Amino acid sequence: MPLRDENGRDGGIRINPSILAADFVNMQAELARIAAADFVHVDVMDNHFVPNLTFGPQMVERIQATSPVPLDVHLMIADPDRWAPGYAELGAASVTFHLEAAPEPVALARRLREIGARAGVAVKPATPVEGLLDLLDDFDQILVMTVEPGFGGQSFMPETMPKLRRLADEARRRGSSVWLQVDGGIGESTIAQAAEAGADTFVAGSAVFGAEDPGSAIAGLRAAAARHHHAH
Repeated sequence: MPLRDENGRDGGIRINPSILAADFVNMQAELARIAAADFVHVDVMDNHFVPNLTFGPQMVERIQATSPVPLDVHLMIADPDRWAPGYAELGAASVTFHLEAAPEPVALARRLREIGARAGVAVKPATPVEGLLDLLDDFDQILVMTVEPGFGGQSFMPETMPKLRRLADEARRRGSSVWLQVDGGIGESTIAQAAEAGADTFVAGSAVFGAEDPGSAIAGLRAAAARHHHAH
C-alpha cells in the first residue's frame, strides 16, 4: 500500500507521478495506471509565468474526480493569490505556488491551509532559499525545481542540490515536518542524488508514465530513494 501518513520527514518516501508525461486524451486510463503512487502531480501553467500552457480548474476538477490518489497541484502561474485558493477548494490535497510569483507567500499558505489543503511553495533553479529557512513551518512542502519549469523531459540539474541540502539540514535542526520535494529529470539514477541531499517527495514524469508497468516503476523509484535518503 502507498504511504499516506502525515508524519512528514520520517514518514518515508513519496512518489508523485507527473501527468505532464501522461496521454491527456486517455487521462482516466492513465490515472488508473498510477494507483500505486502517493499523489498525482498536476502542473498548471498559464503561458505567462512559464512559456507553456496546460490546463486550468475545469480539467483539474475532472482529474480530481477520477484520480485514485490525492492531487499534488503545482501552480506555475502568475497571480497565485487570486487562483491558488480555488484549487484548494476543488479538493486538491496539496497546492504549491511559486515563491517568485507570490507577493505574500506566508499569507497565501495560511489561506490554503484554512481551506484544508497542504500548502507548498516552489523555487526555480536560480532562486535562493535563504528567505525560506526561517519560514519552514509556514509551509507543508517546499519544492526545489531541478529543471527550469515549463516543459517535461528536461535534464536534472545537480547544481540545485546544495539548496535542497540547506533546507534539509535546517528542517532537521528545527525538527520541522516540512516535506521536501524535487521535480524535473527524476529517474532511478537522479532520485538517489536528490534523496541523499534530503528530498523525501519526488515528482517523476516519463520514468513512470513511459514505463510498461508504472506500478513497478513507482516501486523501483521508491526503493532507490529509500536506499539513499538520510545516507549523508
